[in-house]
Amino acid sequence: MILLDALQAVLAFDVLFAIFIGTVSGIIIGGMPGLTATMAVALLIPITFSFTPLIGLAIMGGVYAGAMYGGSIPAILLSTPGTPAAAATALEGYPLTKQGKGGMALKVSVISSFVGGTFSVIVLLAIAPILAEFALKFGPPEYFLLAIMGLTGVISVASGGLTRGIISGLIGLIIALIGTDPMTGMVRYDFGIIDLYEGVSFMPALIGMFSITQMLALTGEKSIASGDIDLTTIKREKMPKGMWPFIGLGTGTGTVVGIIPGEGATIAAFMSYNMAKAKSKVKNLFGKGNPEGIAAAEAGNNACVGGSLVPLLTLGVPGNTVSAALMGGLMIQGLIPGPELFTTHGVITYGFILSLFIANIVFLVVGLFFAPYFAKISQIPTSILVAAISVFAIIGSYSMNNSLFDVWLMLIFAFAGYFLNKLNFSLSAIILGMILGPIAENGFTQALTISEGDSSIFFESAVAKILWMIIIVLLIQPLFAHFKDRREKAKAMRNE
Repeated sequence: MILLDALQAVLAFDVLFAIFIGTVSGIIIGGMPGLTATMAVALLIPITFSFTPLIGLAIMGGVYAGAMYGGSIPAILLSTPGTPAAAATALEGYPLTKQGKGGMALKVSVISSFVGGTFSVIVLLAIAPILAEFALKFGPPEYFLLAIMGLTGVISVASGGLTRGIISGLIGLIIALIGTDPMTGMVRYDFGIIDLYEGVSFMPALIGMFSITQMLALTGEKSIASGDIDLTTIKREKMPKGMWPFIGLGTGTGTVVGIIPGEGATIAAFMSYNMAKAKSKVKNLFGKGNPEGIAAAEAGNNACVGGSLVPLLTLGVPGNTVSAALMGGLMIQGLIPGPELFTTHGVITYGFILSLFIANIVFLVVGLFFAPYFAKISQIPTSILVAAISVFAIIGSYSMNNSLFDVWLMLIFAFAGYFLNKLNFSLSAIILGMILGPIAENGFTQALTISEGDSSIFFESAVAKILWMIIIVLLIQPLFAHFKDRREKAKAMRNE
């Protein structure tokens, strides 16, 4: 009965219009580097106070869902992730754009995003309380192991081999150590710079390494893609075969990761990408333009939307920074997260969840219809493109903290990334190390504090044992490939 009342409330014209405006705005915001979904939702909170609770939540939910998809558009076309979660998409999307297949990559992205987002909302609607209990089983030891599991993906993500992959990951971890120690409060490795007390800002580093680095590489090219882009051909282009297993893999991974409090869409995207690479039959195409990577990454980061709302709505524990901002939206409307949301305020809560279904449909239609026109961006002369993207990169870096220091930081990471890329180090592994470093450190120190230095705490729970098994499985293949490659090289040298 509550569901029917909620559906009737959502289908009202003003609510549908709010969902549409929110989703389209989210796509635009997600497509602009530096303007994250968290920022957009946070800015909307005081504006939505004047609306009814359902309309206010529908707008914020639409922005959340739209921004998660929107970040993939510049990531694919320009190697400039609109949101941090789209960094994994850029690894395969941009090479496809350079091959003149940007339209196909965008189609894979929007369909994968739709499937991942829709499935996670179904999970949220059906079994939220049950999955929330699973999330509570994650303590400091499990968070540490989850971060280690993500870091093992550094080996599979890295294109320069095992050694360079490990070094790249370590560079990211070292950068993550800069700033205030979360346990002792001591400032470390700040070089006397006040702006580094809170650590290295992630967004300027991401923009510098993935955006400006690519713009520097493009300076000698006339355009990103060669040849004409036929709009009719792109509109008729079908999804590549064999994508559904990878969409399913990303959807499941992203939903589970989203449910775990403290995790986020970026981790979900990279974990999905790593698992897709491990499962793929054409591993050699990864990094050169493999749509399987796009399918898994985009399904993963969009599945995080519904997953992150499970602990928020049932326990009042935000799944990530965006859902934390949404919690502010709930509170300002007088809605306290917990069991009462599904009983006393059931129509509003279920109406909000149903609005996410509609938001997914909106960005699917918008994405499929405008994908051919988005693809034309890749034919803009690089002289114009480099200047425009550089301006957006500077604005995006500055806007996060209104700090000129972040702009200089972005430029430092850009030039460092350019030379590291030339030396065949993995920029994605560095970024992944920066993301997972704080999670690993906090989990490790808190776990040892709880156990008074007893390391067996990392092996005690059933969840910890499962995570250890996954870590070992993820390590076997790249280690085997590394030693096999060394044996073949040694054999070739002996034959000479």
